[in-house]
Amino acid sequence: MPEMETDIVVIGAGAAGFAAALTAADRGAEVLLLEKTAEPGGSSRICGGLLAFAGTDIQHRNGIGDSNDLLYRDLMVVGQGASDPAIVRAYVDNQLDTYHWLVARGVPFGPKPDASSGQTVPRCHVVDPDALIQTLAVHAKAHRNITIATNAEAKRLIRTDNRVSAVWVFQDGEMFDVAVRRGAIVTAGGFTRNPGLVGTFAPAVARAWVTGGEGNTGDGLLMAWQLGAGVGDVAYIQGTFGKHPTDHSNRHSLLSVYKGAIAVNESAQRYVDESLSYKLLGTACLVQSGAHTWQIFDRPIYEAHEEGVSIFDVRHRHQAGSLIEAATLEELAGKTGLDPAALRATVARYNGHVANGSDPDFGRKHLVHNHGALVPIATGPFYAHASTAALYGTYCGLTVTPRMQVLDVFREPILGLWAAGEVTAGLHGAAYMTGSAFGKALIFGRVAGRAAVGAV
Repeated sequence: MPEMETDIVVIGAGAAGFAAALTAADRGAEVLLLEKTAEPGGSSRICGGLLAFAGTDIQHRNGIGDSNDLLYRDLMVVGQGASDPAIVRAYVDNQLDTYHWLVARGVPFGPKPDASSGQTVPRCHVVDPDALIQTLAVHAKAHRNITIATNAEAKRLIRTDNRVSAVWVFQDGEMFDVAVRRGAIVTAGGFTRNPGLVGTFAPAVARAWVTGGEGNTGDGLLMAWQLGAGVGDVAYIQGTFGKHPTDHSNRHSLLSVYKGAIAVNESAQRYVDESLSYKLLGTACLVQSGAHTWQIFDRPIYEAHEEGVSIFDVRHRHQAGSLIEAATLEELAGKTGLDPAALRATVARYNGHVANGSDPDFGRKHLVHNHGALVPIATGPFYAHASTAALYGTYCGLTVTPRMQVLDVFREPILGLWAAGEVTAGLHGAAYMTGSAFGKALIFGRVAGRAAVGAV
């Protein structure tokens, strides 16, 4: 088997992989960045483009008060006690520095942050995810300490004297051995594209629409698992609400519920507090008849959406034909197959709750999480968006320390092995804050890169 040698191998060239590789290389390490597909990016390239940061200059310019303490509290609350406090603290302590790191590398952000799932204040910082990946790729390709290999699939992690010492790589029909002086960083994403693993860990989401990066088949998880790595948060794999059932693109979900829409099932009945994390909304949707529901809203809510923000870009969906419009609720019901009287009654009851300032049916108090006053659905034209749940990511994976060193099943460090991004557990817990998955890829990628260089 041909051999080569480097300081660090990074397995997976998405946001976490680029962040890890650049951080390690900037500190003098020689890095080989592997990507098993033809193009870097993975799931990062097709995500919603929102990053959960706190205390940024963008927030300050928009008069939004935020802090590490508030971010920490929100992450712990949305995780419902299932998050690892040390991992959450690592996210919080490193997030603002990562924001500045991205800005310094020329990543452009939108002019104002959005409020979304799990956030007390608006902290979703808007980027074009593909442009972000391309920007980091340009820096990585120009870096003298980084070699990028595409169509290069890591097959096994090799351990010598109780330490990861090499990675087996398959490229161009040939297997070769890459010896590592410091170790390996697994940033290979999740396993949405592996039906066997999804069926093993999350049979409840078998009805969900599946997407994610082309290479997200669980390779990194399995390679580390073979070395005895611990696995966490598998009980919380959930689909994201708002995906149109006939949209077979990688376009993200539309979350009109966070602008004031209600979600109704095939009986035209509400079935959930629409302000919850969209992972919880996805779970509630999948148990409805046909795993298919509708987001119902009116013109003022339509106008509150924002172009260029994937989860709120309703005009693009309208132009693409995935939105149904009607002058009255009765006409809308006819176009969607809902019962007109039932839909009218459901909307009227909800509007009454909004007027009274209380929703006794499901306890909804805000548009999203603890942010935004509820609005009625009363001014035509009216709109419906068919919605199911989509499995964009697996939100679980390898157990790690706050320095992203992989732990085995007995919570002992696996020497020479770190991980970052979707392949890791500990941050999200039972639900999910919008922007924290893309955020943790970049934040924890940088943490892992620093830790790997610091290792002896």
